[in-house]
Amino acid sequence: MRKTNKMIFISLLVSVGLALSVIESSIPLPIAMPGARLGLSNMVVLVTLVVFGFKDGIKVAMLKSTVLMLVTGSVSSFIYSISGAILSCILMFIAYRYFSKVFSLIGVSIIGAAAHNFAQVSVAVLMLSNTRIYSYLPFLLLVSLFSGYFVGLSSIYIVDNLKKNFRVLFSRQETI
Repeated sequence: MRKTNKMIFISLLVSVGLALSVIESSIPLPIAMPGARLGLSNMVVLVTLVVFGFKDGIKVAMLKSTVLMLVTGSVSSFIYSISGAILSCILMFIAYRYFSKVFSLIGVSIIGAAAHNFAQVSVAVLMLSNTRIYSYLPFLLLVSLFSGYFVGLSSIYIVDNLKKNFRVLFSRQETI
């Protein structure tokens, strides 16, 4: 894939991730749990990890968080978002690269969702200097099982569709 085409495709992935983040913030969850989200934009990061590799996956995760901060103007949300994005991307890379025989993309996604929640709670503990906030983590981890499953399942369909329709992405395997 030519460098320009790759840059355009990654820009599109960041845009889709941003759009999904904005849409997700307007979807009310059936449970009243602060910080719990569906994690729809993590589909974009997971797909980027699978198709383009770690460097581009971390770029997409960080750009998505940064542009979301610029759009919404919420710096405090950015701190939570970027920390979760970086840790989840790193752990999803490790799980996909070294444990793909054990974990499907669903398992990789669940690991990423749990890592995202852990990073955000850890940032809250640091910002508020209160370790009791960790008592909220088990509830978020329970939600991350369901959201990670949905994101992983959706990512499987997206990657399969990309393999069928965009063979040029997979012709010279540059993944991770």
